[in-house]
Amino acid sequence: MSSSPGAVTFTSFSPRRSHSPLVDSALTDPAETLLDALNLARRLGAHSVFPGEGRTAELWEAQATVAARDLGVARAVEPHLDALAILHQADADDHAGTGTWGVFASEGGGTPLMERNGCLDGTKPWCSLADRLDHALVSASVADSEERQLYSVSLRDEGVTVLSGHWHARGLIEIPSGPVRFSAVAATEVGDRGWYLNRPGFSWGGIGVAACWYGGAVGLARTLFAATHASAGPFMLAHLGAVDARLSDARRALAEAAALVDEGYATGNDGRLLALRVRDTVADACDEVLRRVGRALGPSPLADDAAHAKRVADLTLYLRQHHAEKDEAALGSQLQQGVTQPW
Repeated sequence: MSSSPGAVTFTSFSPRRSHSPLVDSALTDPAETLLDALNLARRLGAHSVFPGEGRTAELWEAQATVAARDLGVARAVEPHLDALAILHQADADDHAGTGTWGVFASEGGGTPLMERNGCLDGTKPWCSLADRLDHALVSASVADSEERQLYSVSLRDEGVTVLSGHWHARGLIEIPSGPVRFSAVAATEVGDRGWYLNRPGFSWGGIGVAACWYGGAVGLARTLFAATHASAGPFMLAHLGAVDARLSDARRALAEAAALVDEGYATGNDGRLLALRVRDTVADACDEVLRRVGRALGPSPLADDAAHAKRVADLTLYLRQHHAEKDEAALGSQLQQGVTQPW
């Protein structure tokens, strides 16, 4: 796993020295292996910094700082921090323990996941690192009900089977995210029925993912910036300027979002709108960074620079957690149903 120097902050695009213990930990604790990444997740989680409690920008800056160095590491860290935030919001901090956590909330699978008599049965798709983590927060249908419930489970339970052979990605290759089969796995309720999707933190967690995308794009921009000091014609400088402008758009969106979350203005429909807007802004900026950096640097670093090639592949895949026109349609629908003009 590669490294990239400098903290990522939302006050300035240029790297600066951080005065946050959390960001400092993200910056100074390099992760060279997946085990290192999970250990880093535990160390960052021990700082107990949660969104909505006055330090949201600091939390997202730490995630972006990790992502600027290596998106694979960020992809291991982000769900652990999200799970701790969910448990905290559910007043279930005592469930966290000392292990590592994932959040498995995607829908689908051949046999939909169902809770019966306190146990989970069925298949859950998109379960990142299920064979490496200790615990997970898992959403499932409740028997004889259309409602959904969040549960905490131990991934060491003998009824948990990680289905192999489903992860063929060329990006984030160290973060296999295939399906898991659950068979009579003991599950503990977290929050009330429907709480997981309706809580304010659901939107905030989605913005935290966008902070990781932003960090990955910053890592690419740093490669471009370094290349301009070696050789810079007018077209490369034009790409550099465009990259800076788009990253500045994303940075301002994240900074504003962090402030709104901490000030209590990002709950309910306002929180959902904010998350859709910020994720779309950041995703568009990252897509443009990928395009501009690729055109400015050409094929050479994709073939000769392992860290750069990995970052391009990782970010390309990670960005597809944004559902493009589908998410834009969701944003438009929410705006259209509102009673006030949005601008």
